Amino acid sequence: MTQARREPAILLAAGAVALAVSAIRPASYGTWLLEVLPALIAAPVLVLTYRRFPLSPLAYRLILAQALILMIGGHWTYAEVPAGNWVRDLFGLDRNPYDRLGHLFQGITPAIVAREILLRRTPLRPGRWLFALVVCVVLAISACWEFFEWWSALIGGSAADDFLGTQGDVWDTQWDMFLAMVGAILSQLVFARSKHAAPPGERR
Repeated sequence: MTQARREPAILLAAGAVALAVSAIRPASYGTWLLEVLPALIAAPVLVLTYRRFPLSPLAYRLILAQALILMIGGHWTYAEVPAGNWVRDLFGLDRNPYDRLGHLFQGITPAIVAREILLRRTPLRPGRWLFALVVCVVLAISACWEFFEWWSALIGGSAADDFLGTQGDVWDTQWDMFLAMVGAILSQLVFARSKHAAPPGERR
């Protein structure tokens, strides 16, 4: 088995171990489940589609990175992640910024995945239209996640506060979507030409 074929299996195994560790005495099992739910859904989808539509090494690595961010946030809750508290205290911030990192990656990772799908399944080619459409896809995903948080709040009431992670910020939803947009733009500017990304025009 070549390195390229081994890597997805290694990343999947690493993600499974991290998931198990994150499930050990989390702050709240309900919050943990809600936070890691995207990873629990994505993993089987990626496994089932691997032979027919494998993603690039870059995409798989970013997916694992985002999954780890979700697991850490799920274990401690986003408002209480120790590293975020350290950054808050160091810079005198009024809130734990770990949630902001999560939403930045909510733009970074989906942007690369959406870009690969559009390049390989549509007539689009690298350029302004592809760039703009990828950002639009990411904003749509971010909006859907905010809907999910809203519905969770309606169902769970105050019990959903840890999952929402607003920390008293009335503009939290707007910040979340803005950071996802920033992540999508940065992701395309930084990673689009990486040798680990899917080559333009490669169709499978």
